[in-house]
Amino acid sequence: MARTGIKAALTDLLLNDEVTLEEAVERHFTPDYRQRTDGEWANRAEFIQHMEHVRAVVAGGEIEVHEELSDGTKYADRHTCHMTKKDGSTVTMEVYVFADLAPDGRFNRIEETTLLIKGSDADRDLGSAR
Repeated sequence: MARTGIKAALTDLLLNDEVTLEEAVERHFTPDYRQRTDGEWANRAEFIQHMEHVRAVVAGGEIEVHEELSDGTKYADRHTCHMTKKDGSTVTMEVYVFADLAPDGRFNRIEETTLLIKGSDADRDLGSAR
């Protein structure tokens, strides 16, 4: 399997109606995947709950990768999520990611910090809400 990246993973998770959430998670994340967003850890099951929530709220959008670096199993990027919610409002979040990739190229661990650029106070936790 080829190495995954944030744009491919987030596109499958949030923006590609042709891929189920289960298929997207299996494609880009290992069975023992863990994620820390703004200091809060989530295991794979909690991550899936988070993605279910975001899929229920987001109608469409774009992932804009500004920088992306990898060295062996280490991965880092800075990207912006431009999202349109089902209620018509928009959210823009800048995200800083440091990650470990498994030998098969999927994410094994991600630690990220999010910065709300545009949106309401209620959107501030969109990066980790379940």
